[in-house]
Amino acid sequence: MPSPAPTPVLTRPVVLVLCACVLVAQSMVAAVNLLIPQLAASSPHPSHTQLLWTVDAYVIVFAGLLVPAGALGDRYGRKGALLAGLALFAAGAATSALAPQPALLIAGRGVSGAGAALIMPATMSVMVQLAGPERRARAMASWTLAIGLGGLAGNLGGGLAGQFLSWRALFALMLPLSALLALAVAVTVPRTARSPHSNLDPLGTVLLTGGLVAVLFGIIEGPEHGWTSPDILTAFAAGGLLVAAFTGHALRSRTALFDPRVFAAPRLRAVTLGMATGFFGLFALFYVNSQYLQGVKGYGAALTGVAITPLVAGMTLVPRLAARWAPYPRPVIGGGLALIGLGLLGVSTADAGTPYPLYACWLLVISAGMGLSMPALTLGVVTSLPPHQAGLGSGLGTSARELGAALGVAVTGTILSAHPDLTHGMGPALRTVAVVVLAATVVVVTGHGGAGKGTATATARTADTARTAAPGAMGAPDGTGPTAAGKAGRRRTPTA
Repeated sequence: MPSPAPTPVLTRPVVLVLCACVLVAQSMVAAVNLLIPQLAASSPHPSHTQLLWTVDAYVIVFAGLLVPAGALGDRYGRKGALLAGLALFAAGAATSALAPQPALLIAGRGVSGAGAALIMPATMSVMVQLAGPERRARAMASWTLAIGLGGLAGNLGGGLAGQFLSWRALFALMLPLSALLALAVAVTVPRTARSPHSNLDPLGTVLLTGGLVAVLFGIIEGPEHGWTSPDILTAFAAGGLLVAAFTGHALRSRTALFDPRVFAAPRLRAVTLGMATGFFGLFALFYVNSQYLQGVKGYGAALTGVAITPLVAGMTLVPRLAARWAPYPRPVIGGGLALIGLGLLGVSTADAGTPYPLYACWLLVISAGMGLSMPALTLGVVTSLPPHQAGLGSGLGTSARELGAALGVAVTGTILSAHPDLTHGMGPALRTVAVVVLAATVVVVTGHGGAGKGTATATARTADTARTAAPGAMGAPDGTGPTAAGKAGRRRTPTA
């Protein structure tokens, strides 16, 4: 009898390739923001609204499709989902690069966002499956680092393209880069076992995606239209109704996309809120960073992209340290989120006379907070669901990050609009965000400690197992399956 094939393991080349895919997908959230002035004067001649949608289309489609994209990878293969995502990402970039009119430019951004929605859950899910429980914390630290580096790459790449190249060149560069990444994935990344128990649930997918898109639209467009305008109120109402309809459908269906009762676990609720909180604070900073460095300090676009590099230092160095403390997630998460809040309070004191080294020190504090908390929060979300739903767990976590990021931009933009200029509004805006982050930190730490170790996972598994009592139900976690951005003018600035 032939010996069984060896179980694939997570090797360094696989980690590098997967993290490179994450970096590229994340970078395009930010890069276009720094090109808005050039886009406004370019041949497609986009209107103000079309400029805003050029930025937002990527984020809205990306966040809206994350959950079903994760489930798709669990069911039909994560490596295949990753390759399909890279192909969609490249197709969208090509459409944007060649777009003769704004509508095609926006459509291309949306297609690229759909590709990113396939890339992000697939990369994390492959890492989770290959790493095994003993190396999972370090794998999540690497994945989180790639997100931070993607933000830096987007800001730097967008700044350089805006100053020395063109916006079309930035999109065109994504074509050979995507092809190279696809080749690397095909050669180095092994296939993981598919999960026949994961369900795509077309009706549930439409309801949940529609609800997330409506809520994101309301959050992103709220500062522009006014929070009490009919369009925004309608968007929030539609989003709430669609999410409620998904919940009712999922509780009745035997083949639901996922069981919403998993959120009965206090720990899963806590880590999801923690991820949203961290990105809420980070993107509030990104919203004012470019305006402050360019409008107040007088930096050029390229120098502005470089000036945010201190944010990468903590995200690079601290996650490895945090991985050693993986058995103690509660103090790691609480300490990291608290550092983000304290760093924002420090940045809120910056003005025209603030030396850049002092400003950079506060960026380092925020960076250390992100590097400390995000790997533990990411691991907490993924391990709160059964192994065969790793892609779905990744989609839920990334959706929480994107919602938090959009809300951070919206809240900061709203507060700034109530002040005559950035100099007067930056301090109150960031102080408000910092207080929210610190208050949410208390809730996260309390919720995370409100259940015993593994309670969230046990709750998720129990709910999932209960659904398998009848034929066709969601599969039991038996281990057989594979284990926004800125806007034109004062309303938006570069994000990561």
